[in-house]
Amino acid sequence: MDDDWVRPYPPGSGRWLVIAWEAAALGLLSYATIEQFGLIGHGVRLTACVLAAVWVVGAYRILRHGVYVSSQGVRIEGLLRSRTMRWREVAGVRLHHATHRVGPWRIESGTTVLLERHDGATVGTELWAQGVDFHARPRLFRDVYQEIRNRHQAAQR
Repeated sequence: MDDDWVRPYPPGSGRWLVIAWEAAALGLLSYATIEQFGLIGHGVRLTACVLAAVWVVGAYRILRHGVYVSSQGVRIEGLLRSRTMRWREVAGVRLHHATHRVGPWRIESGTTVLLERHDGATVGTELWAQGVDFHARPRLFRDVYQEIRNRHQAAQR
């Protein structure tokens, strides 16, 4: 596959809040670990360096998180793994209104974009109408969905 991957939307400002929250949580974890185990000297430095490295990797993955498209396919960058599919592997692109069942109650979780494969399986994308990228920009969510569908249809021709 070629390397001209494009994210068809700008990341939302909420990502920076997530990264700041992550930094604060890891700072608190660092403090609690140092206090709990009575670390001094090298133990403090090692704990700080390990948690700083975890924060840097996590922040990088949060910033890269999302859906990327090219003329050859679609790439879904998650927090822990990435998945690349060629357009010929994708049978369709559709919106899905997700609901979750908790006991007798059904909880609406919003609209997501799903990729349908030719074998009938579906692949969830990282696109969620209520997520940090689209929560305050519903029009952008619809535009991104249309862009992915258009790219898929163009690749089918």
